[in-house]
Amino acid sequence: MHSGILRYLVRRLAFAIGLVLLVSSAALVLVSLAPADAGFSGDPAAIAEERRRAGLDLPLYEQYGRWLKRAIRLDLGESLRFKRPVTGLLRAAAANTALLGVSALLLATGLGIPAGVFTGSRNSGVAVSLARGASLLLLSVPPFITSLVLLLAATRTGWFPAGGIAPAGVTPLATMGLTLQYLALPSLALALPIAASLERVQSRAMREALLDPSVLAAAARGIPRHRVIWRHALRLSLKPVLAIYGITVGTVLSGSFAVEIVMNWPGLGRLSWEALLSRDIFLVAGCAAAGSLFLAAGILASDVALAAVDPRIEEPA
Repeated sequence: MHSGILRYLVRRLAFAIGLVLLVSSAALVLVSLAPADAGFSGDPAAIAEERRRAGLDLPLYEQYGRWLKRAIRLDLGESLRFKRPVTGLLRAAAANTALLGVSALLLATGLGIPAGVFTGSRNSGVAVSLARGASLLLLSVPPFITSLVLLLAATRTGWFPAGGIAPAGVTPLATMGLTLQYLALPSLALALPIAASLERVQSRAMREALLDPSVLAAAARGIPRHRVIWRHALRLSLKPVLAIYGITVGTVLSGSFAVEIVMNWPGLGRLSWEALLSRDIFLVAGCAAAGSLFLAAGILASDVALAAVDPRIEEPA
């Protein structure tokens, strides 16, 4: 690997680690400063003992210092609500969010890239107008509304379960029976706005690629148009699409927060919501760390893909 590319990726990796530390630290401090107390139950003496055991009776800077020392050893403490190690809770929830996110990204890519190639390689037509209109509509509608619409459709048609995978009265972490049947609706709710975004970027990149001299030369040699589009122009147009995948991971995470709550999906979004409601300080910080880790990994993967597609990339000055 070129030394410039290697230095660039090392800097991006350092940025990713710093991002995880900054976001999780900020979450811990902000929740600690909230006016309400942590969700302990019992008489005042028992609550005081629980606070002492968790170290919440210490000054904030000491609380943060103790947490940071444990976090460096990948020990995020114990959940105040679930009375279980935060890392164990995050492992299960993160796996569910990763499954949902990967499924949504695959579905969005399968829908958005071909749609962008179609609209970008044609100037007009009813189908092109409909595709562009659908993209604009999906970009304007937040995942929360999309989830509600899909839930309504599922309720009316009965094609998919509309109540999520967690039975009433049971925390989502207690039921891990993940099936494609339950994955379909939340994946679609997340995938549709991402597919619309990919379509817009891919369409613009395809129009520019079709004007590239190498593509024009291929068309002049008599190569069939569909081969020019799908073999020559598509490769040139992928760079701007790959560049937004890191941001797209952030979209998946922010969108999954609402989707998981509405559709009762046991991932990081649902766990974060429960942690915030009960002011579970260490679990909130852990969820923030896991979310920022997903975002940092997505950005880093996007950088690696860009370096592979364009070997001219160098470390920024």
